[in-house]
Amino acid sequence: MRFSDLGLQTQLLAILDELGYQAPTPIQQAAIPEVLAGRDVLAGAQTGTGKTAAFALPLIQRYLADEGTSKAIHVLVLTPTRELAQQVHQSFVAYSQGTGLRSVVAYGGASINPQIDALNKGCDVLVATPGRLLELATKGLIDLGTLQTLVLDEADRMLDMGFIIDIKRILRHLPEAHQTLFFSATFNDDVFALKNTLLIDPALIEVTERNTAAAKVEQRIYEVDSHKKAALVAYLIGANNWQQVLIFTRTKQAVDALAKELGKDGITASAVHGDKAQGARERALEAFKTGQVRALVATDVAARGLDIQQLQYVINYELPYNAEDYIHRIGRTGRAGLAGLAVSLVSHKEKYLLEDVEKLTGEHFIPQWVEGFEPNPAAQESAGNTRRKPSKKSLRANALGQTGNKGKAGKRRRR
Repeated sequence: MRFSDLGLQTQLLAILDELGYQAPTPIQQAAIPEVLAGRDVLAGAQTGTGKTAAFALPLIQRYLADEGTSKAIHVLVLTPTRELAQQVHQSFVAYSQGTGLRSVVAYGGASINPQIDALNKGCDVLVATPGRLLELATKGLIDLGTLQTLVLDEADRMLDMGFIIDIKRILRHLPEAHQTLFFSATFNDDVFALKNTLLIDPALIEVTERNTAAAKVEQRIYEVDSHKKAALVAYLIGANNWQQVLIFTRTKQAVDALAKELGKDGITASAVHGDKAQGARERALEAFKTGQVRALVATDVAARGLDIQQLQYVINYELPYNAEDYIHRIGRTGRAGLAGLAVSLVSHKEKYLLEDVEKLTGEHFIPQWVEGFEPNPAAQESAGNTRRKPSKKSLRANALGQTGNKGKAGKRRRR
C-alpha cells in the first residue's frame, strides 16, 4: 500500500516523499482513514511504528482543507512528558513544512513567556503537557473554544502519572463536540475506563497483539546481585564496545549514582530525570544523540519521547514497578523495523517484577549469568527471609516522588 491510497493530498504526499517516507506502517494504514473520516479512535501499536504520523498527517490534511479560516487552536495534543511534547511538535513541523500551519509546544519546567509569545503569533496545533496547558487556560491565555480534535498521546502513561484530574479539568475548557483520539503503545484498564467516558463509538485499532514488544528486539535477562549491577553495566558496555546505550533506573537518585559510577569506569554518561532543568535535559539528550557520551541514564521520564532511530541497546538497570513501562523502555530500540537488544538486570528480590512482565507480555524468560557476576546463593536465601515487601503502589509512588503526608500521596510533580 502507498500513502496515496489513504486519501492524502498531493501536497502532503510531496512532503512525505521529501522526508523519505516510502510506505505507510500498519498503524498508519489503519488509523489515517478513520481520523480523516472524523471518527473517534482508540489506537495501539508498538513504539517506533509511526503512531505520531498516524494522527498528525490526517489532522494536517484537515487544516489544508480548511485553509483560509482565522488562526485558532484546532488541534490539542496532550503528552505526559516534555520530551514527548517536543518530539510530537517537531513531527508536526516536519510534516507541515510549506503549508503555513503553526504548531506551538508548551510544557512546564521552562519559562512560560516564550510560549505565550509563540501562541500570540497564531497557533493551529498546540502540543502540551497537562500542567502547563491548565496554567495557560486558567489564566485566559488561550482559547480552546474552537478546538476540533483532542489527542491523548501515550494515554496510559498520563493516567499512570496521575494526570486524570488535570485531564478532567482540561475537558471543561473544550467544546462539547470534538473528535477525540487515544494513541498508545499499551492499553490498561484505566485507558479503557476513560475511553468509555470520552470517546463516542470509537474505531478500535490494534495492529499487533496488545502489550507486546517489537519483534526485532532481543530481550535478555541477567540475574545479578544488586550491589554488582553497576559493575556489570560497565562490563557489558566496555567488553562489547557498545557506543550508544540507554539505561533505565527507577529513581532519580539511582540515575545520578549510576552515571557517576560509570564515569569512574571510564564510560562517559549523562543523566536525565525530573529534577533536571529543561536546558540540562536537552543538553544531555543532544550529547547522547550526537555520540559525545556513550551512555544516557534516565528514569521513565525518557521512556516516552526519546526517538533515536539507530539506537541498538537498552539496559534495564532496575525493572519498573509498572510492567507496561517495560514495553515502553525497550521500545526505544528496534525502531522503524531495525534490530535491537534489551538487557534487564534482575536481582533475587526483583523476580516478582519479572513475573509481572512475563504475565503482561505472555513471554517466559530464562535468566542468564555473566561469568564473574554470578549471584550469591547465600544472599538470595537471606533476601527470601526478609519481612513482607511494601506494595508496588507505594514503591512506585516513592520512585515518582509522590511521597508525603497523608492527603498528599496523590500529588505529583508538574510536567
